[in-house]
Amino acid sequence: MKPKRSWTVEQKLAILKEAEESGVTATIRKHQIYGNTLYDWRQKYSTSGMEGLKSSYVRTSPEVKKLEAEIRMLKEIVAEKELAIRIKDELLKKTLLRYKSDEK
Repeated sequence: MKPKRSWTVEQKLAILKEAEESGVTATIRKHQIYGNTLYDWRQKYSTSGMEGLKSSYVRTSPEVKKLEAEIRMLKEIVAEKELAIRIKDELLKKTLLRYKSDEK
C-alpha cells in the first residue's frame, strides 16, 4: 500500500494549471492522482481560492493523545467515586429513617 501523499497549496495550484494546459487525463496520469481529486481541488479553488486548497487535517501529537486518555480515565474515576458517595448517602438516609421509626 502506498503511503498517503500530501500536496502543498503551490503544488496543487501547479497541477491545476498543468491540467488546464495539457489536459486532465495526461496530468492525472503524470502525477498519479485520481480525477476526482483534481476536480475537488478545482472546485475548492474556484469557491475559496488559495484558502480552499489548504489541508484541513491537523495531526494531534502523541503527547496530547496520551493526556486526553488520562483525562478521560480520571473523569471516569471521579464519576465512579461520586456514584459511590451518592449510594452511601442513600443508604445512610434509609438506615436513619429506619432507626427513627424504630425509636417511636
